[in-house]
Amino acid sequence: MGIKGLQGFVATVCPDVCRMVDLREIAEKHRIDHPGFPPVIVVDAMSCVRYWYTPESWVCGGQWREYLAILEDFIKAFMAAGIKLVFYFDGVVEEKKRDEWIKRRFQNNKEIARIFQFIKTHRKQPGRGMFVVPSALPTFTRFALKSLGQKTVCTLQEADFEVAAYGLEHNCIGILGQDSDYLIYNTCAYFSIEKLRLDRLVTLMYSREHLCRALGLSLTHLPLFACLLGNDVVPERLLEGFWHKCLVTSPHKNNSYSRRANVILAVANYISKVPCSYSSLKHLKEMLPLGSDMTLLYKGVQSYLLPGQQSPWIPPNVTNCQTFSLQEQTAMCQDKEILQVAKEQHIRSENYTIFNILSSGETECSNSLEDECDTEIPGQALIYRPARQHIYSVLLESGKGGAYPLVKEWFVYFGNPLQQPELIQPVQPSVPGGTPNLKTLWFAKGPDVEKQRYSTFLACFHLQDGMEELQALEAPVAAFCCLLAYLMMQVSSLSLEDLNAFVAVILCLKGKSAAQLASLQLAQVDSRAVHLGAVFVRGLTTLLLANSACGFPFRMDDLMPWEMFDGKLFQEKYQQSHRGCSLEGLLEGNESLYAPFHNLKSFICKACTAKKRTIQSRPRGDGFITGTQQREFNPRFQQTHRSSFVPPYHNQMRGFLWRNPQPQGKKY
Repeated sequence: MGIKGLQGFVATVCPDVCRMVDLREIAEKHRIDHPGFPPVIVVDAMSCVRYWYTPESWVCGGQWREYLAILEDFIKAFMAAGIKLVFYFDGVVEEKKRDEWIKRRFQNNKEIARIFQFIKTHRKQPGRGMFVVPSALPTFTRFALKSLGQKTVCTLQEADFEVAAYGLEHNCIGILGQDSDYLIYNTCAYFSIEKLRLDRLVTLMYSREHLCRALGLSLTHLPLFACLLGNDVVPERLLEGFWHKCLVTSPHKNNSYSRRANVILAVANYISKVPCSYSSLKHLKEMLPLGSDMTLLYKGVQSYLLPGQQSPWIPPNVTNCQTFSLQEQTAMCQDKEILQVAKEQHIRSENYTIFNILSSGETECSNSLEDECDTEIPGQALIYRPARQHIYSVLLESGKGGAYPLVKEWFVYFGNPLQQPELIQPVQPSVPGGTPNLKTLWFAKGPDVEKQRYSTFLACFHLQDGMEELQALEAPVAAFCCLLAYLMMQVSSLSLEDLNAFVAVILCLKGKSAAQLASLQLAQVDSRAVHLGAVFVRGLTTLLLANSACGFPFRMDDLMPWEMFDGKLFQEKYQQSHRGCSLEGLLEGNESLYAPFHNLKSFICKACTAKKRTIQSRPRGDGFITGTQQREFNPRFQQTHRSSFVPPYHNQMRGFLWRNPQPQGKKY
């Protein structure tokens, strides 16, 4: 997560550390110097996603087709210059960084609350100054890049270490990202994604050598320098006293600089006078209030040592401990074959989250764009928990042999203090014929097993009785129905109007280009629709999890948001539906969509009826939620419970939704 203030310090105090470079020229020089080895840039994707997401709309749930087109253009620009890209994504939150992760989640909660207050007040999206990435953007970016043919790696530890190691090992021309830790690792060049001009392929390159010259340090000093400024291993709160001592003796104090800039100069001055030896580090520890953990400095320095590297600060008998073996030895799943396959799929970005569950029994989910003041809609973490409990059961084969392992969840939702993980009990799904074991789901072949995979997947969402109807649909539409039916069952406040809006989106989305969706203009933005959009997209990640656990009854590409959702389009359909728009208006005058619309609704209502859930009409009109007084259920909405929609079910899912062309069914 970088060293606080270091890149700002470089920009203001020693700008010679960075310079604009032409990536085409660097690539050409590499080709001359290393014939037969194409130039490669390794990309820290997690620090790039906020710069990649440039569609105008970001609050409505994501402009996924626009975003996919942007990623494609990004790749093409580098391909045209003959530069290969390798993308790295964080695959785990390391225990040493959990406190920082929690701190950021609470900060994000405050930012999201301000966004909702703005939307309720102004009925529009805030400016880019309040920008947060759409829910689950990093997850779907990973699968998007993979679908675009790129090498995409999901890490087994914090991504910055693996990115730096890959760059060094493969002689990459540079790292593209936005993380000051890349100024510390002794690896290839570091390029800024923030300053990248894609049309010309120029950006800022940071030089470690120039940083050292400006600070009077050597490259071997940099890991210790980072630790003494505070990083993910050595907390800043332990260093305040040390900084004060350095400031008192520093000859470089400048009143025109910020305190942080003066601290950086003072710490560099102190380190420059310390001999590079293990005994010096031992002496330095005595100056720091490190409490009972006197190994913090060793761990901190060591965290920057890439494979094969040594440091004079670390005794030669202490080896680099950045390995994953301990987690594998204590894995929740003791079947080595299962664990190995899950690990390989994880690294290749082919599955979602299941290796973390099988290895450490732990998983997390960051913030979503949810309105904490709207208590009619539970947090998405709670909505999808019953499905996750079934998925955990499939993965951990609960109940067999009497073992019921608990899964640790760090999921952000209103009211969760995140002081410790929640311990979640796996629950067996109701699979016809019983839940198959994991080896059957993952390795067995044949039509019977394919049917078992599909039925187990559906059972995780309480839809095992709808298998025949769903299998008749195109895969993305079937997945959409599965998610929407589950959502309607779980959230009793969802209305017929909400259902109409969601169904209209997937039908009207078909055939729309990224450019057409980008040109869609909204007169206003509804905060409840923003909330529902985020909940729906988070539901798609639950589909990914179930699909990974059940042996991939669906192609992962069929579960992507650009196949079934668009934020602005959902806003439009939501507002139309709640204002009582005609079916013709809702479906944009396309009569061929009338029958599919009624048939998808019929399936979802039938599934809900089987669970004794009746979907009621509850139009909200232009009654946008305003203010923050939503802790109590709003009685104004109770008065709109005029009717319910539980139509007879005729299994007429036909027309353009079918996998193979079928005769057109009758319209309702």
